[in-house]
Amino acid sequence: MTDRIKSLLIYAAKCITGTLIVFTVSSLLHYKDIAWCIISVMLVLSPDGRESVPLAFTRIKANIVGACSGMLCLYIYPTNMWMICLGLTTTLSFCYLFKLDSGIRSALAATIILMLHEEGKHVWDTAIERVIAVLSGCVLGLAITFIFHFRSKYKEISKSSPRIDEA
Repeated sequence: MTDRIKSLLIYAAKCITGTLIVFTVSSLLHYKDIAWCIISVMLVLSPDGRESVPLAFTRIKANIVGACSGMLCLYIYPTNMWMICLGLTTTLSFCYLFKLDSGIRSALAATIILMLHEEGKHVWDTAIERVIAVLSGCVLGLAITFIFHFRSKYKEISKSSPRIDEA
């Protein structure tokens, strides 16, 4: 099996694992609005194994920046086209300031997820629910990244280090 196919299978397994966990936990908690959590899991996961953990941390920081920018804009004025533009510009500026370039797309998605709310629900209820969903998805994506890549790192270390009985 080539490295490319192996990488694809590992990435698919990470995505499926994240989806199954989100559906299982939401079923146990009787929570129906799972879309934002699944999207956040997928935004944190990475197909490339070499930089998965640092990239997951960067994307989580970027998601927090995006969520905070969205909350700030919701605090200033109700959501409209101009406030979303302000939120996106604020998110881009903070990501640039904090050197989170590789997480900018995740941050922009978090800003939009947070700022768009359902009719009939109070804007702050929706915003807080979505912040929790986004952060939960990010943490879950990070945990999956650790689990999948800890095993591969452990195998690499055990292959390269001499066994005690061989020394």
